[in-house]
Amino acid sequence: MNIKNKKTIVIKIGTTSLIDEGKLSQTLLHSLAEKIKQHQNTHNFVIVTSGAVSLGGLELNYKTRPKSMKKLQVASAVGQIQLINEYKKVFNENDLQIAQVLITKNLIDDREQFVNTTQALNELLAQNIIPVINENDVVATEELKFGDNDRLSAIVSIIVNASKLILVTNKQGLYNFNPDKNSDAKMIDFIQFNSSQLNDLIPISSHGEGEGGFSTKIMAAQIAGFSGIQTQIISWSEQNFVDAIEGKQVGTLILESDKKIRLRKLWIAYGMQSTSKIEIDAGAFDAIKKNASLLCNGVVKIHEDFNIGDGIDVVLNDINVAKGIAKISSNEISDNIVLIHIDDLIIL
Repeated sequence: MNIKNKKTIVIKIGTTSLIDEGKLSQTLLHSLAEKIKQHQNTHNFVIVTSGAVSLGGLELNYKTRPKSMKKLQVASAVGQIQLINEYKKVFNENDLQIAQVLITKNLIDDREQFVNTTQALNELLAQNIIPVINENDVVATEELKFGDNDRLSAIVSIIVNASKLILVTNKQGLYNFNPDKNSDAKMIDFIQFNSSQLNDLIPISSHGEGEGGFSTKIMAAQIAGFSGIQTQIISWSEQNFVDAIEGKQVGTLILESDKKIRLRKLWIAYGMQSTSKIEIDAGAFDAIKKNASLLCNGVVKIHEDFNIGDGIDVVLNDINVAKGIAKISSNEISDNIVLIHIDDLIIL
């Protein structure tokens, strides 16, 4: 089947699913390769994998996940070798060819880099080669880090125009409360993208062994959903994976949005760190909802000083309603001057 007639699925595998008792789970890798092989005639697959930092840390005898950037970079560099070699070995045994792709966040802002990455990934898929993707921790700085592979997988889903993003975690799906702390927690089978339920779940999410907790999975679903891509959150098993590929109910399915947002605005919303928070009045909110820039005279309070180019959270009645990039600094604010241009502003 021609690549254009195949559906593309991005599968992100978290550290807690991939690492079993300090080692890479051979059972998961073999099962993953076998099921991809069985569906390769009808689907393209892209894998976003965690695990490099954990494997490197184990080899370097780190007692816990490192927190400093330098130690993270070292652990990632060491662990990435074992990680990709294990993928290659197992997938080659199933007559599947893989390619290692390391990505940094600045491809979002660099048009040439974004186009080149898109072309490279699509050419790999055209040749039936499975991209195995991770963040390039070794060269990344704090400013250039995605922060977790959940959000990276959502960006990759957009690049390859995926039909679905599958997030594999150590839980069966999303819950209405943290199941580790609340015995009454119930799994959510289905979420309408445009409901408030996604945002309401973020405060009750918690982090596991990896860097991405369930809040980042929700953000990944929002990023993908804003681009017309479904997200399915599952625990790993062969049957769960097959059911997700075939569109059956398993885990938590988050439907796509009925409106699409440009990638730059998605990154402003979910990837950019904010340095300040401002409060606006109802009139200003009505204006930006009608596709207007945010003017200074709509601001009623500034919580922290900011400079040109800083990320700003926009608040109305204690609710984050928008996010944007400052066109001026906080000490330049004056009536009728544009604070955030519409091209750098997204309504949440």
